[in-house]
Amino acid sequence: MRLNVNGIEHELDVEEDMPLLWVLRDELGITGPKYGCGIGVCGACTVHVNGEAVRACQLWAGDVAGEVTTIEGLGRPGALHAVQRAWVDHQVAQCGYCQSGQVMRAAAFLARNPEPSDAEIDAAMSGNLCRCGTYPRIRAAVRSAAAQLQDV
Repeated sequence: MRLNVNGIEHELDVEEDMPLLWVLRDELGITGPKYGCGIGVCGACTVHVNGEAVRACQLWAGDVAGEVTTIEGLGRPGALHAVQRAWVDHQVAQCGYCQSGQVMRAAAFLARNPEPSDAEIDAAMSGNLCRCGTYPRIRAAVRSAAAQLQDV
């Protein structure tokens, strides 16, 4: 099967019913998306498929049609995405385990809703869990990233 991940086309010899998360981590060595719950509840495995936030643990590799973007492909050192920059500026991460999924969810959300209210941010981000409870900082970072994206 062919899979385009972070702008690179990969030829893979995997079963079509292998979860995308395992293809990314085990076959391609891309470790930004994390295994959290395995049932699509926590959001640690969130990636983008064609710009939409999806749970990589719940998507079969054979069902992927289009471009997969992981946290590694969202920005790069020296050229961080506005959401990544806001995460750093607001010191969101504590343990950091959920953060790549949080960032990917926030980036997809802001692409669809560039001027969100706090209630809209809370609703959009509610599907991604943070055991450290950094939710106030997450909201502040999303707000900050929205402002940065407006200035571009």
